[in-house]
Amino acid sequence: MRLPVNTLLLLSLLTSFSSTRGEKVLAPYAGPSLPGINRSTLKGKLMCGYQGWFACPGDGSKLGWVHWGRGAKRTPGPGNVTVDLWPDLSEYGPGERFKTAFLHADGRPAEVFSSYRKETVLRHFRWMATYGIDGAFVQRFANGLASTRLRHHKDVVLANCREGAHRHGRAYAVMYDLSGLRSGQVQRVIADWKMLRAAMKPGQDEAYLHHRGKPLVAVWGIGFGDNRAYSLAECASLVEFLKADGCSVMLGVPSGWRKLDRDAAPDPALHEVLRNIDVLSPWNVGRYKSSRVLSGHVKTIWKPDTAWCARNGVDYLPTVFPGFSWHNLHGGTLNQIPRRRGAFLWSQFAAVREVGAQMVYVAMFDEVDEGTAIFKCTNNPPAGEGVRFASYEGLPSDHYLWLSGMGARMIRAELPYTTTMPVRGKEDTPGN
Repeated sequence: MRLPVNTLLLLSLLTSFSSTRGEKVLAPYAGPSLPGINRSTLKGKLMCGYQGWFACPGDGSKLGWVHWGRGAKRTPGPGNVTVDLWPDLSEYGPGERFKTAFLHADGRPAEVFSSYRKETVLRHFRWMATYGIDGAFVQRFANGLASTRLRHHKDVVLANCREGAHRHGRAYAVMYDLSGLRSGQVQRVIADWKMLRAAMKPGQDEAYLHHRGKPLVAVWGIGFGDNRAYSLAECASLVEFLKADGCSVMLGVPSGWRKLDRDAAPDPALHEVLRNIDVLSPWNVGRYKSSRVLSGHVKTIWKPDTAWCARNGVDYLPTVFPGFSWHNLHGGTLNQIPRRRGAFLWSQFAAVREVGAQMVYVAMFDEVDEGTAIFKCTNNPPAGEGVRFASYEGLPSDHYLWLSGMGARMIRAELPYTTTMPVRGKEDTPGN
């Protein structure tokens, strides 16, 4: 169907407005900056996924409630909640707290945060620095790039993460998530990266993560066998574009990528795409549910995976996660994959070291929706009204930040290899 001229003009104006707005928000950073970690390589790094998708009424984004409940205009409360972990807001300022309809057991209103607020994102990056986490892959969901309002939120969050990385000596990199795209829409990523390349100049940004001498761009969601509408051929073209644009490319792929089984599409062309990239990161969340199952997974999957990568000159980035729960999001069992007070996550750090991987990706820093968050969450979530939340099993709210920092040290061989989770002493607590 051919669109009327006035409709085409409107679309053109909207696209131009969105692009200009993004270029202004993402203009090259010129604020305070600490040298911090070595951002020239992914090797030796522990990077977290940073969703950054939360919004609240009054935060300035004009999106309403996003990722706390169902419906932008419906205040999260009993009967309307989609997260299984509740953030610990004890350190947040008054302008960072947004009241929900929930109450804590002592009657206090239960509050949440917005990723749109700069001070909140800067705090998160300060925590990364405090606990020895190297930085974040900032999630940029491609299915929202066509919306001016959603894209503006993504631009602001990315700019906030960039400033956080500069101010606290961390690294950041863009990770595109292709989930939800339709056929032909992978081109959105190409157009968006061209905008970011021109606006941000990541190749010249001292905090932007580089690898193999080039800015690293991650793309998640290639090769999955869940009937995604976009094609592998489109993904191959995206990889070719990014390589030609002078980028190192990291792909997030299914755990069955090598044998083209389980969660992977049975298309041998996937291997041709993977031979052309720099970093391969299989998605392991939910693929094993205990340390015992992980042990078999390492022998039959991780070790052959690393051998394939070594033969083909591709770096291997395992994904690890602390546990999993999406009871309020999808009705699953609460604490479906138990954390075991950190033992489950530590067993994965040990597995990374066992297979000789020199880098690790923790999913996720702030993912309270699926209960994989490692940032500060409370042991006293909202109570009553039949609602149920997970907790950190009475552990300090910073336990998984601390444990991730220890995992990073073991992977860099700064600590001896051990399958036993370390015991936290007073000297390990920030401020002591």
